[in-house]
Amino acid sequence: MSQLPVCVSRVPIFAGLTPVEQREVHDVARPRRLPDGETVYVEGDRVASLLVVNSGRLRLTRSSPDGGEHLLRVLDAGDFIGVESFLTGATPGHTATAMGATVLCEFRHADLQPLLDAHPGVGVAMLATLATQLSRTEERLTAQTLAPVERRLVGYLLDLPAQPHAEGLLIELPLSKKDIASYLGTTPESLSRSLRALADAGLVESRGKRELLVRDAAALDDLVR
Repeated sequence: MSQLPVCVSRVPIFAGLTPVEQREVHDVARPRRLPDGETVYVEGDRVASLLVVNSGRLRLTRSSPDGGEHLLRVLDAGDFIGVESFLTGATPGHTATAMGATVLCEFRHADLQPLLDAHPGVGVAMLATLATQLSRTEERLTAQTLAPVERRLVGYLLDLPAQPHAEGLLIELPLSKKDIASYLGTTPESLSRSLRALADAGLVESRGKRELLVRDAAALDDLVR
């Protein structure tokens, strides 16, 4: 498992461990390789492992009443799922699917318990992670209920990494516009209208399917205050 250092080094719940202790955690990780589109588990499945993304990405979706799906979250390298199932035995309320070729590190619950017994701080970090995720979910649900689409979109764009550019800031969109719309709780058509409105105001400019030039970040920030 020496080829999977991200499984421990970039995971917050293991950050408080010494290098020797991190190696102990590292040694019980099992690699799990997924092709693009493979389902890790579906809503209601029993999950018996903590899963850490080592490379690639996972999309978490929930079925909607009309038979569609709503994008809840995208996990990148260092992100993880399965803490709630481990701590409470709850089944997930979402489906996890690989986005592109993905490698996971799997920590079986039976292997995690001795680690928590030896290092109680990991359990405390797990609880803190759950609390943070709950807070973020509440914030997003509030925004989807109360905020107009344009404001939701601006908040999303401002949270993305940006590169300095001669004309402003360059953002690479990590998702398709359809997925962004789903994540923000709106339709692709409404998202496109909001993007056009921002472009017409001179605040952003599309640079292809996945790149966006932010011409006035301060003005965007004012829109979400």
